[in-house]
Amino acid sequence: MVQTAITHPTRLDASGIFFLNMPYHKPQVVVIVGPNASGKSKLGVSLARRFRGEIISADSRQVYRGLTIGTGKIQKREMRGIPHHLLDITNPRRQFSVIEFKKYAEKALSDIIQHGHTPIVVGGTGFWIDTLIYNRTIPEVPPNETLRRSLAKKSADTLLATLQKLDPKRARTIEQKNPRRLIRAIEIALSIGQVPKLQESSPYKVLWIGIQLPRITHEKRIRLRLRSRIKAGMIDEAKQLHKQGISWKRFHELGLEYRFLAEYLQKKILKKEMMARLERATRDYSRRQMTWFKRNKKIHWIRNDGEAERLVKSFLT
Repeated sequence: MVQTAITHPTRLDASGIFFLNMPYHKPQVVVIVGPNASGKSKLGVSLARRFRGEIISADSRQVYRGLTIGTGKIQKREMRGIPHHLLDITNPRRQFSVIEFKKYAEKALSDIIQHGHTPIVVGGTGFWIDTLIYNRTIPEVPPNETLRRSLAKKSADTLLATLQKLDPKRARTIEQKNPRRLIRAIEIALSIGQVPKLQESSPYKVLWIGIQLPRITHEKRIRLRLRSRIKAGMIDEAKQLHKQGISWKRFHELGLEYRFLAEYLQKKILKKEMMARLERATRDYSRRQMTWFKRNKKIHWIRNDGEAERLVKSFLT
């Protein structure tokens, strides 16, 4: 894997002697982004097989053990022998933060580079990806239990309206029906103001690849994927998670599929309504994902896998 050399003004060797203008090589990283059901995982595996890569998952729910069918987590046979990092690394009872993701992902990225392989970051959680790639420092805002108790009484719509006043940019890209995420965003905004502006510089040389499907095609894929997950046992998976101690409240915090599964399993809605509302919520969330990614003018929006291969080949040469 070829690295990009730049000059480092001073460098200290093991003997304590400074050397001037020593070459410093930026590690090369490929990033694949796009909305839900766009085919990111499949493309990541294809590129990893072609270019000796390893995958770092950047999905805020696939880090949890047991959330497999509901999150569309890639299966062993689909990996085709390619190592995948940051899947199934924590218990779904606890919250896994962007700060923890950054720490784990940086370690995985370093290990992959030391193996002489190409790191390929794949995911749809834009905030997490930007935090890793641009080495953004995230203030560790401690939980404000008094504020949380107060906000817990409010509806998702009210929480969203509050966040829109405090941090309009974050409000446009957050999962807008997820109370936990909304409360945490409000908590951070009240503590430090808006999410820190994205830095343009990065410690990595990055190739950004984006997948965007035609609207009708994408909506059809969302619908078919939902039906496939139901058939594969998504409802039984949710039942099992609840038996293992995951509360209905936590289901709502996990968002999207699990929020509607919780309502269905508690007999608050019928199966048909659950599927209709989930499909609609997934489409809405996908649009917010694209709002986040469209801010990044460095993304190459591809039309097919062949175009992605050509981009990666040129990038690594």
